[in-house]
Amino acid sequence: MAEEIVRKKREPEITINTAWCKGCVICVELCPEQVLVMERGKAQVAHLEKCTVCGLCELRCPDFAIVVVDKNKSPKTGE
Repeated sequence: MAEEIVRKKREPEITINTAWCKGCVICVELCPEQVLVMERGKAQVAHLEKCTVCGLCELRCPDFAIVVVDKNKSPKTGE
């Protein structure tokens, strides 16, 4: 009997600290799914439903203004 693999749907949460964002556009240009846009000189989430939680925007933000989490993952185990 084959085991059924059950994968939880990703539920991304992106927090952008606009006070820290200097508007460099790096996150917008690196996002493979065009989740982020620039609005009034700051990064903003425009299409959260497209986010794959890859974390590129958070990783490359020189100002540490972006935090990306998957709300379905346990913070302790990552599962």
